[in-house]
Amino acid sequence: HEREHDREISELVTKHEEEMEKLRAELNKEQQHLLSELRQQMAATHKAEIEQAQLQSQTLHSLELEALRLSLNNMHTSQLELTQSNLRKEKETALVELREMLNDKRAQEVAILQSRHQLEWEKIKEQYLKEKEDL
Repeated sequence: HEREHDREISELVTKHEEEMEKLRAELNKEQQHLLSELRQQMAATHKAEIEQAQLQSQTLHSLELEALRLSLNNMHTSQLELTQSNLRKEKETALVELREMLNDKRAQEVAILQSRHQLEWEKIKEQYLKEKEDL
């Protein structure tokens, strides 16, 4: 029973690791997509700001470009932090669910083993009483 339990736990852990790897791959793909969109938005915004700034003085041009760069960097940083936070939350949720599932399975197995133990104990007790009576 212990070997079977260990094997089942090992299978569950392997399945969980595969699912986590799949989730990581999906999240990485989504992150790359978001980064690509952000880069496209950055490029479009940057181009528009450059065209507008060329009509103004050189000092105003430099200030606007710096403000744009800082804004885009902040957006990029915020998006990365949000993605990392979501990854952590999903991982924690998956681990909690796995832990609960394993605890439930263990509780079921313990109950089954206790029931079997009780039945075997009763059989032995009956056999003992029968042998005692025969003697």
